[in-house]
Amino acid sequence: MSQLLLLSVYGLANGAILALAALGFVLIYKASGVVNFAQGELLLIGAYAFYGARCLLHLPLALAALLSVLVAAALGALIERLVLRRLVGEAPIVLVMVTIGLSALFRALVQLGFGTAPREMPKLLPAGSVELAGAALPVDRLLAILASALVLGAFGALFRWSRHGVAMRAMADDQRAALAQGISVSRVFALAWGLAAVSALIGGVLLADITEVSQNLAGFGVLVFPVVILGGLDSVPGTILGGAIIGLASQYAEGLCPGASSIASHLLLVALLVLRPHGLLGEPRIERV
Repeated sequence: MSQLLLLSVYGLANGAILALAALGFVLIYKASGVVNFAQGELLLIGAYAFYGARCLLHLPLALAALLSVLVAAALGALIERLVLRRLVGEAPIVLVMVTIGLSALFRALVQLGFGTAPREMPKLLPAGSVELAGAALPVDRLLAILASALVLGAFGALFRWSRHGVAMRAMADDQRAALAQGISVSRVFALAWGLAAVSALIGGVLLADITEVSQNLAGFGVLVFPVVILGGLDSVPGTILGGAIIGLASQYAEGLCPGASSIASHLLLVALLVLRPHGLLGEPRIERV
């Protein structure tokens, strides 16, 4: 029982961080229809941006957080403005290849600037553990779940009640109708990329805090794809559900058979897609010809 509880906490913590990264993926897809294969690298850049501001520039925590958020948001907006806006109307495969190229570019830039040696992130979440049902549950993982839930709730409130959130939802539902109402497509696209980079930054910092700052963070981002496909490419609530399922399934599989976490998540994905090709909460697309 204690082992199951411990695996569940680790799985939910990983799933919550995956949901943050997947949220950015879904935002970009809903707003612009682009499948962003560089989302894992945005996670990586976010963690290194905070590490650089905190450890290399020796900024106070609040200033380091603010600077890294501004860097992430500016990077997302620049990607949309300088690269993807020029490719509007191109075939989907072109956009996919561009995001794959961006992922390689971002990883190379991080290696050039920081090297490949892992670095230790200054602890934001307290260490230690709490006893529950005979299991020593790590405090940092529990707080990572709480922090992710708060951030996801804040993003949900932004989409539900703010003007910008309403504009993004309108653009996702019907671009022509949104344009007719005077909504700026370029502004919504830039906002989606900026928010995607910020959500990846928060996920990357939390993940680096409980592990380390290294190139492996981008590898963790690979699990974003099973999460978004499982929950539904166009569903924000689906990212939360998908993150929890993938996080728990991967951790349970790792507990039963070390090294099987990645296999389990992808097998689960294939099995679900056979039954629900559009994901758990995704909307089925019906095209009439």
